[in-house]
Amino acid sequence: MSIKSLKYCNRCVMPETTEGLEFDENGICTACTSSEQKMHINWKERREILESLIDEAKKNAKENDSPYDCIVPISGGKDSTYQLHVLVNVFKLRVLAVTFSHNWYSKIGFYNLVNCLEEFNVDHIQFTPNRKSVGVAARKSLQAIGDACWHCHSGVGSFPLHIAVKFKIPLLIWGESIAETSGRASHFNPVLKFDRDYFLKVSAKISVDDFSSNPEERRMFQLFEPPTMEECIEQEVHGIHIGDFIFWDEEKQLEFIKNEYGWIEDRVEGAYKGYKSVECIMPGVHDFTNYLKRGYGRATSQASMDVRQGLIGREEAAMIAQEFDQIEPAALQYFLNITGYSEEEFYNSMKELRKPQVSNSEIPVRQIVDSKKSSPKLPFVIEFINSIRKATKENDTRNN
Repeated sequence: MSIKSLKYCNRCVMPETTEGLEFDENGICTACTSSEQKMHINWKERREILESLIDEAKKNAKENDSPYDCIVPISGGKDSTYQLHVLVNVFKLRVLAVTFSHNWYSKIGFYNLVNCLEEFNVDHIQFTPNRKSVGVAARKSLQAIGDACWHCHSGVGSFPLHIAVKFKIPLLIWGESIAETSGRASHFNPVLKFDRDYFLKVSAKISVDDFSSNPEERRMFQLFEPPTMEECIEQEVHGIHIGDFIFWDEEKQLEFIKNEYGWIEDRVEGAYKGYKSVECIMPGVHDFTNYLKRGYGRATSQASMDVRQGLIGREEAAMIAQEFDQIEPAALQYFLNITGYSEEEFYNSMKELRKPQVSNSEIPVRQIVDSKKSSPKLPFVIEFINSIRKATKENDTRNN
């Protein structure tokens, strides 16, 4: 393994610095244990439980004269596309799709989002925070939680809850179970309650009040705070993951949505697979900060998942992790531009945020000199605006 001071799972390549991860007496991590448990679950019984929950949601929606049976939070990524397939085309639910936009959508990610809306013919509500507030949040986020993405961690949980409360739609349905890759749960010891407190503690990690430096910032970030517990209880808001009820096979599902619905992969920085977080230009920065403070990145997680599925061995997984985790993402320059940090300030901040297990270790970083790989990254909407302006200017010049 690349960082000698770390303890790693004896089966995959996940290190001890993984949030919530534990090792059993054999040195096997929670995620690997959960992967074994998955093979001993009666998925037919689990599906029947899901069917009863769906039947109840349909019944309640009709009794309350609600136009929607449930809310499905979506990004347009592989999981939310597949969950729309299951819920709309298999179980025939009438869903309200809800998107929190990080305002960092990639071109392919934007296509995947609007494509799935068209394919599944669902109503859709989206909240996009303004670019200035995203920049302010990104700068504060680095010190507050150790990565660039507090606004996204907070928004993906809080905004669907706001819609659930305001439109009185109590059931929210997500896709992949957190038992698939997270150390925070296993299939035999699941998280049973996905409510306001769960998203505040696990996803956002810090409240809007604690994140904001003054009343104006508090107003700026107000929608990133979930509804009150009283509001959620009054509307009986609750959530489930369909991955806790049907066998989840992301490789098989990926091929399915590509063939059936035209979903598209793309290169994702810091990853060796082109499907996780493809909707965003910034996952490479998020995963790179994780690497700098915990000693592992996205490639480690993906390679470990492949080990559990029997696709590769542990030695190959370690080589993959080392090859990809160490690369400084091209999107880091965009992050520095919008936050005002210098490169030196960024790296100094990350060094201060290192976990104790890697505080004195060398964490190697490689920069890619290939111009195609290191070209500046911008959100698709900015590129789109710039391209239209350029084309209009060129057209005006020709006409004159």
